[in-house]
Amino acid sequence: MNPKYAPLFQTYTLNNGVTIKNRLVVAPMTHFGSQADGLISDQERTFLSNRAGDMGLFITAATLVQKDGKAFHGQPEATGEHCLDSLKETAQILQQQGAKAILQIHHGGSKAIDDLLDGLDKISASASEAEHTREATAKEVEALIASYAQAADLALRAGFDGVEIHGANGYLIQQFYSVQSNRRNDFIIGYRFSPEEPGDDGLTMTETGALIDALVQKPLQYLHVSLWEFDKKIRRGGDTAQTRMQFIHERINGKLPLIGVCNLFTADQILAAYETGWAEFIALGKTVMINPHIATQIREGREDEIETQLDPTRADRYGFPDTLWEFASSGTQAWLPPVKDKEWNPVDI
Repeated sequence: MNPKYAPLFQTYTLNNGVTIKNRLVVAPMTHFGSQADGLISDQERTFLSNRAGDMGLFITAATLVQKDGKAFHGQPEATGEHCLDSLKETAQILQQQGAKAILQIHHGGSKAIDDLLDGLDKISASASEAEHTREATAKEVEALIASYAQAADLALRAGFDGVEIHGANGYLIQQFYSVQSNRRNDFIIGYRFSPEEPGDDGLTMTETGALIDALVQKPLQYLHVSLWEFDKKIRRGGDTAQTRMQFIHERINGKLPLIGVCNLFTADQILAAYETGWAEFIALGKTVMINPHIATQIREGREDEIETQLDPTRADRYGFPDTLWEFASSGTQAWLPPVKDKEWNPVDI
C-alpha cells in the first residue's frame, strides 16, 4: 500500500463497542436485481459477490419493509418471514468478503410506483392528488412502525451486523423502530438523511440542524448524509460559504460518526475527502459499481488501475443485473457512473 492511503484503513470503534476495520463504505446502490417477489436472484448474487472485499461496511440497496411502499423494479424485501432465507444469503455473501453487512430498510411513501403495489393504496404523511397518495390513518402509522421493527428483527435474525434507516431522498421515513426489539448491544443502527431540498418549502440547513440535534440523542451508531458532491456549499439556513459536510460534522460535535457520500472516483479524491476531517467514513457508490475491488486496489498499491468511467462495451466486467446495465450503459442517469464517450452532467442538488 502507498503509505499516504493508510489513514483510509484505520479502524473505528462505534459507541456500542463494534469495531469497523477501515473507513471505506459501500454506499447503498439501487441495483434492480431482486426477483419480482423481492427475494435474491442470480443476478443480484453476482452483483453482491465481488464488491465488499476490503471494505469496512457494505450498506445494501433500499430494502422494502411494507408492500405498499415499493419504489423500484427489482427491489429487495424484508416484508415477512418468507424473506428470511434470502436475507440470510445476502448477509452471508457480504460477510464472507470481510465487510460488516448493513441492511438499509425503506418505504417509498408517495414515491412508491403505482404499478408495483398490486392494488394497494399509496400512503404518506399527507395526501397528494398529483402523486395518487392519501394520508395514512393512525392505524396505518402504527402498522408502518411495526413494519420497520419487523424488518429490523428480520435483519438481526438473518445475521446482518446492523440496519440503516433510510430517511433520505424524499422517501417516507418515520423513526419506527423499538429498543425493545433490539436488545443486543453489538447490533449497529444508522440513519441516512438528505440535508436540503429544492423549492421554497423544502428542507434547509435550519431544519437539518434541528434533526441532527434530535438524532444524536437516539440510540444510533452513525449518521449517513446523502449528497451528490462532498464539497457542495450550503444553499439556505446557514453560512453559504460553508460546505454542508462541514456544517453537519460540526453540528454532530463528535457525538456520532458521520458517513459522507459523494462523487469520488480516484484514490486521491477519496483520501482528500477523508482528510478534510468532515466525515469519519467515506461511502463509495458509483466508483464501486465500475471498480468492484477498489478497496483492495488501494490497499495493495494498485490505485493506478482504478477506472473513472464505465465502458459500455464491457458488460461482462461489471456483473450488473440486466435492468441496471440498461440504465448505466445509456449514460442518461446522473446517479450512475459516467460512461466513456458520453456527455455526463451530474444533478446539482
